[in-house]
Amino acid sequence: MSRRSGILEFAVLGLLRESPMHGYELRKRLNTSLGIFRAFSYGTLYPCLKTLVASGWLIEEPAGDPADTAPATGRPTAASSSLTGRRAKIVYRLTAEGKEHFEELLSHTGPDAWEDEHFAARFAFFGQTEREVRMRVLEGRRSRLEERLEKMRASLARTRERLDDYTLELQRHGMESVEREVRWLNELIESERSGRDQRRSSPEGSAQQDTPGETGGLPRHRDTTRPDPSDDTAK
Repeated sequence: MSRRSGILEFAVLGLLRESPMHGYELRKRLNTSLGIFRAFSYGTLYPCLKTLVASGWLIEEPAGDPADTAPATGRPTAASSSLTGRRAKIVYRLTAEGKEHFEELLSHTGPDAWEDEHFAARFAFFGQTEREVRMRVLEGRRSRLEERLEKMRASLARTRERLDDYTLELQRHGMESVEREVRWLNELIESERSGRDQRRSSPEGSAQQDTPGETGGLPRHRDTTRPDPSDDTAK
């Protein structure tokens, strides 16, 4: 499985955990909610769905359009589909095995979770992720970007004299983008730590365990619902 297809399968399972959807709804959600999938087609989505069905993580069900149902039974009729010339919509639903598999994927915190595209997908489902896992992913992402920033600075120092003004400005722009994301990650990590420390110091919360959805209080001055580290329009 390629890294790109793995990210797509993760995102599809995460969205279907929220509610069953048909292909059009899934593609729309992937396009609008997860920016990393803006430029993908049905030719990419449907093979992914078929793979997930074959793995036992999804099941296909008729959409049950009221216009295509028999009055007495409320079930889709073959005649209605043939008369309209339209294929009945298929709804994809997460199975118990699919939910278990997605929760297992949520717990992974290896290097893949820190890379650009995979991190964006992981962050989109932080509301369903355990606090300690969120912390490991955020800290891993920050470490990866700090390494990248160090290399960028070293490269710029070596080549500065050979670059024209525009190329030099482009290099600086890239460094500033990484620096902004590192600052953003620092704020998120501090917020997570503050929330954890508050729970530990609270007599009522001392016996409770962290559960998915507890964000610890995200920084209010940033839109962290759909992070796009490469988006510099707000500069």
